Amino acid sequence: MKRVLFTLCLFTLTGALVRATAQVNPYKDGTPGVTGYRSEVLAEVIVQEEKFTRLAEAIPAEKYAWRPSPDVRSFAEVFLHVATANYNLYTLVGAKVPEGLDVKGLEKSTTDKAKVIATLKDSFVHAKKAITAMPDADLEKSLDWFGGKNTERGVLLFIVRHGAEHLGQAITYARIVGITPPWTEDTKKKQAEKKDAPAKEKQ
Repeated sequence: MKRVLFTLCLFTLTGALVRATAQVNPYKDGTPGVTGYRSEVLAEVIVQEEKFTRLAEAIPAEKYAWRPSPDVRSFAEVFLHVATANYNLYTLVGAKVPEGLDVKGLEKSTTDKAKVIATLKDSFVHAKKAITAMPDADLEKSLDWFGGKNTERGVLLFIVRHGAEHLGQAITYARIVGITPPWTEDTKKKQAEKKDAPAKEKQ
């Protein structure tokens, strides 16, 4: 079961990364305070925010406690794990966790769909603010990192990769329970419309 899940995650993640990086960067030029590398990271985070949110909304409430096996996260825990990371990881580049938020217990705090989605959305607002507020000059700052060293630039790269991994996980979960990601449905509809267009023109 674990090998099957790993393979599904690998293919799903690869597809998600290709589609995400192919999108236009809305923050690349002319946005005050967001330039260069940070603008590229921000664009990727925005793509992830949209996909996580749309997928979370597509999952039925009764499936939020579902998990493919006892030793892995449920739907709710995956989404809340990403939210937790959006708060915890950005402390490494200067952002502070909002006062009163129990990040330590966040991942297992609820399986309520509305609460999970609200928490996920709030965490991405926090993430975008953290990237926007971070000076470009800090990107090359060095910090301790799992027994070694990393730069704040490297931390941002890790955060994006971490989010992409769990997006792939959530997509795989959705496929297993028979749910097609909303953006895939969008593509199918567009393809169907293009296919039908010549026939309509002949009428």
